[in-house]
Amino acid sequence: MKKYKGKKKQVYLEEHSIAHLFSFSVEDFIEVHEYQRNDWIIQEDKRPDFLFYVIEGKAKIYITHQNGKVSLINFINANEYIGEMELLHDVYYTKGIQASTKTICFALPIYYYRKQLLEDAKFLRELTKFLSVKATEMAAKYTQSSAFPLENRLADFILQTADQGIYKERHVTVCDYLGVSYRHLQHVLRQFCDKGYLYKEGRNYQIRQYHSLEDLADVLQN
Repeated sequence: MKKYKGKKKQVYLEEHSIAHLFSFSVEDFIEVHEYQRNDWIIQEDKRPDFLFYVIEGKAKIYITHQNGKVSLINFINANEYIGEMELLHDVYYTKGIQASTKTICFALPIYYYRKQLLEDAKFLRELTKFLSVKATEMAAKYTQSSAFPLENRLADFILQTADQGIYKERHVTVCDYLGVSYRHLQHVLRQFCDKGYLYKEGRNYQIRQYHSLEDLADVLQN
């Protein structure tokens, strides 16, 4: 993790201001953090020291089950919070949050801001909107496996997880997340390569036709 300071920090505070989300100033103690792909923003079972607001990049939420299996359960994108559940609850089973691309966040120290945040009606209204949208998205995800073919869901997954045009997720993770067999996943990936959507480079895939994947993924939003 890299922490921005001085002029670089000030540029982000000015160009990506989140002052409108609060009734009080957060600039005195706010930090700007940069995470590279695969860096852990929050370690599982460890309470975070910050409430994060994502400015740029993407992250993934993981959970480890009692049998040791690790599952990908959701994504985090720009203009979304990380650590909001830990802020709201004194006791909460913290999930692991890992950057899937270069990710830049505002970081508000919970030890300093928690009382003010929990008493700020403006912030709580915005947070409620965010949580309701996330709940709706999660509910939609669990209905998509039976409502849409793998082609549509995989296209959306590739666009969500690709880093600078390169898709490199482990097949077993994808199979678990999308609820499909290893063979079915490989079959559709081969189809995407045959159609020119992707180009296989070793274990990774280069996106060649963003528009084709976007057309498939857009079906999920309609």
